[in-house]
Amino acid sequence: MVGVASAPWRAGPAAAGAVFQWDSASTYLREPPFFEGFEMTPGARPGIAGARILGIFGDSVTTDHISPGAAIKPSSPSGAYLQSLGIAVDDFNTYMARRANHEVMVRGTLGNVRIRNLMLPDTEGGITKHYPDAVRMPIYEAAMAYARERVPLVVFAGEEYGTGSSRDWAAKGVQLLGVRALIARSFERIHRSNLVGMGVLPCQFMNDDSARSLELDGSETVDLVGIENGVEPQQTVRLVIHRAGKPNREALLRARIDTPVEASYYRHGGILPCVLRQLLGGETP
Repeated sequence: MVGVASAPWRAGPAAAGAVFQWDSASTYLREPPFFEGFEMTPGARPGIAGARILGIFGDSVTTDHISPGAAIKPSSPSGAYLQSLGIAVDDFNTYMARRANHEVMVRGTLGNVRIRNLMLPDTEGGITKHYPDAVRMPIYEAAMAYARERVPLVVFAGEEYGTGSSRDWAAKGVQLLGVRALIARSFERIHRSNLVGMGVLPCQFMNDDSARSLELDGSETVDLVGIENGVEPQQTVRLVIHRAGKPNREALLRARIDTPVEASYYRHGGILPCVLRQLLGGETP
């Protein structure tokens, strides 16, 4: 075994400089986008109005359903991406091997072959409908279409959303898909915290409301009223549901920002820009 202090290791090429030199041609290690548009002072976080629904999920959706894992299928958005770069199928490797490439990971988020999006109740896999045209497509492709249209996104879920192992990409991938809020009956503790850390707003239904009781089918647009000027810990948020040709429906949600520190993370757009501002001597929580 060649040790890290061996002559061949020391003789290997290495870039010099104060910052890491990212290789834009790498398909394994890419510069992450989490600091794009970074400024020393956090801007006001916009409210959520006219949002489309990217997915409606049932109970006990695990982080293994959300986060990409196992082999990369050639027919998946991640597989298509790698093939577009000239990567042979035999060289795909796994999502875990390529987890430092956000382009691969975001394409696999919510793409598990066993996940069920209740917008298409008879279908398994990471498929959704893009509205207003109701065209079926992979969740990643729909999310990118909504991004081009500048439409915010929300996801609905049932009880115990995010159970299982604490997989960081279950929150990272959802954020990169453009999801602004995750509305569920309940959350697994660590995953809820991870969502806040990525600047995604977890909201919990109050009373006995749920996506099922509100008869959501994914064609609706929704507003979250009460967060236009920021979010306070455990504040009440009003969910307003708009359906074409029908009266609006409303429900009350609890913002699962549980502490003042989490409120600060959310205001900064997530824990990463918050910590960077602290390190650079900028605004503190």
